[in-house]
Amino acid sequence: MTAHLVIGILNGDDIGHEIVPAAVEVTRAAAARTGLEIDWRPMPIGRSALDTHGSTFPEGTMETLAKMDGFILGPIGHQAYPKVPGAINPHPIMRKGFNLFANVRPTKSFPGLGAIHEGIDLVIVRENNEGFQPDRNVVAGSGEFRPTEDVTISVRVITRVGSARVARAALEIAQQRKKRLTLVHKNTVFKLGCGMFVEECHRVAKEFPDVTVDEVIVDTMAMRLIRDPQSFDVIVTTNMFGDILTDEAAGLVGGLGMAPGLCIGEGNLAMAQATHGSAPDIAGKGIANPFAMIESARMMIEWLGHNRGIAKAVEAASIMERAIAVALANPATRTRDIRGTADTAGMTRGILAAIG
Repeated sequence: MTAHLVIGILNGDDIGHEIVPAAVEVTRAAAARTGLEIDWRPMPIGRSALDTHGSTFPEGTMETLAKMDGFILGPIGHQAYPKVPGAINPHPIMRKGFNLFANVRPTKSFPGLGAIHEGIDLVIVRENNEGFQPDRNVVAGSGEFRPTEDVTISVRVITRVGSARVARAALEIAQQRKKRLTLVHKNTVFKLGCGMFVEECHRVAKEFPDVTVDEVIVDTMAMRLIRDPQSFDVIVTTNMFGDILTDEAAGLVGGLGMAPGLCIGEGNLAMAQATHGSAPDIAGKGIANPFAMIESARMMIEWLGHNRGIAKAVEAASIMERAIAVALANPATRTRDIRGTADTAGMTRGILAAIG
């Protein structure tokens, strides 16, 4: 029987070898409950791939992934890679190669986890392939350079196409939620760059007359996320602003262990990627919070279910969502960083038990 979905498994580095298997195990269990057939394809990546294949991103990886429906990518600890030709950061290659321009990052507060506010339930849609990040904002070369020893120049790239497509992705999400979208920018200073971003967001918003759109300047948003995060639903912003604001938002609800992410684009492929790093300081101790990785996998299964019209996938995602909430409600089945007593395996078992 042909599988409903083909999903790649890329553990990444450090705690990735602990939390990605947890995400796969939970997804497998939920899929079994609904009869969803998934063909799982493990693939080498990161430091272990460098040691076994001579590259952190082995040749042929992109071509193999392109034949799949999606993949789970564990955190990459590229800053610790040795300075050798095969040690490269796979993130920008994947995002640019598959045009995964929208990074969807939800933030939700759960009771008892130490959230600064209760009732937080928002989604930040971050543009993923432009902005200040020099590894993804040009076709060749770098967007950051040093013409003299005393001067460094970083180029920020904003395009109408890039702004419009991430706006559309955010508006589609807003349409499925509370029909409210907030544009975050700094056009008071970046009159051309942020100005173009805002122009395109409003232009695309005309196609969604049922969605109410407002604007907040980024520094004001940083303050309002602390004071009244409950007043926001879906937020769309540029790359660097989104990177910073999503980490701030994660801090409101328990930390980066509670920060899932899904990368999507113009194609039909999705990448589940938690927004936290590889945490080498706790790798191998079995104490990492697997929520962000498990929830990222759940988001991917749900998105693929809707994208391909696979009801069993949507149902499996709903089962995962309910089971995760059950585990988070019990201190015995959540990790120490979110006021629990469980380790990684214990939290995973708690979710699996709730799936049944």
